Amino acid sequence: MPTFVPRLNHLAEWKQDLVIAFGTWVLGVLVYLSGMHVLLGGKDDTPLWIRLAELTVLCLLQLLRRKVPLGLLCGLVVLGVDIAFGPSLPIFVIFTDFLYATTLYGSRRVSRAMIGVAAVGTLAAVCLALLFSAQWRTAILIAFAFLPFLVTPVWWAANVRQQRDVADNERANAVQLATIGELDRKAAVAGERSKMARDLHDVIAGHLSAIAIQSEAALSMATADPKLSRKVLESVRENSVSALEEMRAMIGLLRADTEIEPTAPARLAELSKLVESARASGLAVELGAVPERSSDLPAAVDLTAYRIAQEALTNAMKHAPGGRAVLDIRSNGGILTVEVRNDLQPGRPGDGGTGLGLLNMRERAAAVGGTFTAGPSGGRWLVRAELPLEGS
Repeated sequence: MPTFVPRLNHLAEWKQDLVIAFGTWVLGVLVYLSGMHVLLGGKDDTPLWIRLAELTVLCLLQLLRRKVPLGLLCGLVVLGVDIAFGPSLPIFVIFTDFLYATTLYGSRRVSRAMIGVAAVGTLAAVCLALLFSAQWRTAILIAFAFLPFLVTPVWWAANVRQQRDVADNERANAVQLATIGELDRKAAVAGERSKMARDLHDVIAGHLSAIAIQSEAALSMATADPKLSRKVLESVRENSVSALEEMRAMIGLLRADTEIEPTAPARLAELSKLVESARASGLAVELGAVPERSSDLPAAVDLTAYRIAQEALTNAMKHAPGGRAVLDIRSNGGILTVEVRNDLQPGRPGDGGTGLGLLNMRERAAAVGGTFTAGPSGGRWLVRAELPLEGS
């Protein structure tokens, strides 16, 4: 029996109703054949074929038990016919299934109405028993004997419906939580991808762009001063090594199964290398104010300031080759300000390009709670970032 019920629940609804109807019909036939169907005592003068016909019709109507209230009304007609011939046990027992199904499968309004019907029906049964019985004690016993046929199925179905509604609500909440979790996971993945894209862009656009510019300069000065050519090649090598180290550190973070010695990210303490690399590319860089003790800066602000300076000088090398740039990094009032000003060459676009450099700088500044602006200013291109030192 414990395994039969789960198997029955896996069937289609009409198949479940068919199994229930056939099972109750077989049990009803056995009760009628045994003669245990009489409820009020005495002899049953109704022919057996009429009882079996009532039973068959009511069992066929069980296929409509989920059709509320059609199934209940049709079953009520058969119950009235049975009472007219003399109430019998199988008809009353099967009719309780209609009460159960109506309470369970009906709408909320119908389910609440069935509770009221059960209460009124109970009171009516007591009144009718008192009216048609000679002794009041006998009437009370008869009324209470009929109560399980009316109250029990409605009460049981109401409890099953309540548990089902609770399970449906929990299932809906679980689906919503799973959806929210999936959205959070996608947002986290998108955030990590954006961060990786910024880091890759800084490495490629910074170091490799400088390598390309410096290599072109080295090729163009093949017959020039050997010392100058050597300086340019040394800068090319330094940028190559730095790019490889940063890529190696990034791969080490992405591959947790490998034991790669971590490499410290670039900081403002290495600003001199950045300036020398830009100068080797032909850009006249003037270094203005710089923090005296950059090691005291928050790590996030330190890295962000370096990356913004790196990207701004890289853009200056690409869009204003051979020009002049001024780099200022100063701290005042809890704000670290990074400014890069470079010449705008005639015939070149003054919008700083259409790549991802400006977007990455703006996102980096926003990530530490700062602001970023870039645009023409006084005949030059100005990149300015204000990064808060507290709370970063």
